[in-house]
Amino acid sequence: MANYYTETPELKYHLHNQLMRRIVELKERGFAEKEQYPHAPQDFDDAMDNYERVLDIVGELCSEVIAPNAEGVDHEGPKCENGRVEYASGTKVNLDAARQAGLMGLSMPRRFGGLNFPIVPYIMAAEMVSTADAGFENLWGLQDCAETLYEFGNEDQKMRYLTRVCAGETMSMDLTEPDAGSDLQSVMLKATFSEKDNCWYLNGVKRFITNGDSDIHLVLARSEEGTRDGRGLSMFIYDKRNGGVNVRRIENKMGIKGSPTCELVFKNAKAELCGDRKLGLIRYVMALMNGARLGIAAQSVGISKAAYDEALAYAKDRRQYGKAIIEFPAVAEMLSIIKAKLDATRAILYETASYVDIYKALDDIAKERKLTPEERQEQKKYAKMADALTPLSKAMGSEMANQNTYDCIQIHGGSGFMKEYKCERIYRDARITSIYEGTTQLQVVAAIRYVTTGAYLNLIREFEAQPTAPTFDILKDKLKDMADRLNMATNQIVETKNQDLLDLMARRLVEMAAHTIMGHLLLRDASNNAELFAKSANVYIRYAEAEVEKHMAFIRKFRDENLADYLYAEKA
Repeated sequence: MANYYTETPELKYHLHNQLMRRIVELKERGFAEKEQYPHAPQDFDDAMDNYERVLDIVGELCSEVIAPNAEGVDHEGPKCENGRVEYASGTKVNLDAARQAGLMGLSMPRRFGGLNFPIVPYIMAAEMVSTADAGFENLWGLQDCAETLYEFGNEDQKMRYLTRVCAGETMSMDLTEPDAGSDLQSVMLKATFSEKDNCWYLNGVKRFITNGDSDIHLVLARSEEGTRDGRGLSMFIYDKRNGGVNVRRIENKMGIKGSPTCELVFKNAKAELCGDRKLGLIRYVMALMNGARLGIAAQSVGISKAAYDEALAYAKDRRQYGKAIIEFPAVAEMLSIIKAKLDATRAILYETASYVDIYKALDDIAKERKLTPEERQEQKKYAKMADALTPLSKAMGSEMANQNTYDCIQIHGGSGFMKEYKCERIYRDARITSIYEGTTQLQVVAAIRYVTTGAYLNLIREFEAQPTAPTFDILKDKLKDMADRLNMATNQIVETKNQDLLDLMARRLVEMAAHTIMGHLLLRDASNNAELFAKSANVYIRYAEAEVEKHMAFIRKFRDENLADYLYAEKA
């Protein structure tokens, strides 16, 4: 690809979405900074032009630097020497290029050296970087930790640390420990306050820390003596310049090998409290994880795009029995489904990002002045919608990235199993997306309440009320039928008041809701731009219809006496 942005017209379509004018209006505060900063936009059109120009730069960087380095980085990988991480040579080149292009701290305010970008164009940049090299996205993309520091740090911390992030320094979030994976309530890294030194010291071990030797860390630690739950945890900022943290080892991973996943040892590491004590897990990590999950959704879409590009190119080039294999219906169908899943997961990704943009901008404005009643209502509406769609975006995006890379390998046949083809690396890189920052199973736990309360169904009914092109009436009828099946299946499970049964069926119900929502979003896209999305809408909604029917049939025929058979492992 010559340019990952200009040659992906779907990105420009989603950049110019129906909420973007409101997003820019809120983000730019009526373009109040146009006199203060020469690069601040003068109006809405100028702002959109700024986003496009920067995304063009990202697209070119991905094509000319990051993608060509990806295979070398995968083979070389980072090294751990004397307690420090040494990046692969290609990673160093990538980071230097991103810094020189001014692509660090994209979403941070201009007063800290950032570009004040909304989440939507930032997530687009993350998608493109992930298409080029999903492992490098884990380094570049961790700049979104700055959002949490900006939201909860004090003004002095913001000025000291965010300026460094915008200048190109790297970040990490140090959450997981050897005995506390997804169960972050069990974190035991100890934080002790020294009255003598007037600072905190951290002691303990963190494991599976992405980019663990970064310049600036956000660390979850136990600040309250004698506690063992989430109420005893606080968030801290650790500055690598102060010392006290060493890398014990770098994990030897299946994929995303350019991204160093580290085990860290904290020995009297000087740190400072970020925000208030006792809110580390309850408030700050939840905000951090929501941002991270949206980032993994973007990474997943980028991987799906890479899989589609590789599969399509190979299917056009590879000939069997006197013709290109893309001419065989079995292969053509696989390609069409990969593309449909890509477009559907991209649709929910940018819908979610748009919701996040609006409520976060209003949150920020609320720190400067009192929101109007209308603004408070808008903030509440979009915060709720963002919370509802984030687990769907992460779960479906990551699962479909895994499916798409699997099918990409299949289209390559035996060649896909060989390391000289990119699809082998892409396949390995995809696997982690449904695991880290909360497994798919945990996303289902987060999402199921929106099924049982009817929140997803209400959103679907809102989509049904929106006008679509008459040519898609058949597809719209299919989506209405899918929503009715979701409603029936939900009622059947909820009415039993059997929590074990609900837990067992939760993923099926969540997937039914997700397929219906994604189908509506893709139908809207096809109505707006049939040339780009009509084929995917036709393919995806029919695919989704079959998936919903499969889940409905399982739920309809399930009997309570079968429950023990599915839960026998608990009794073993």
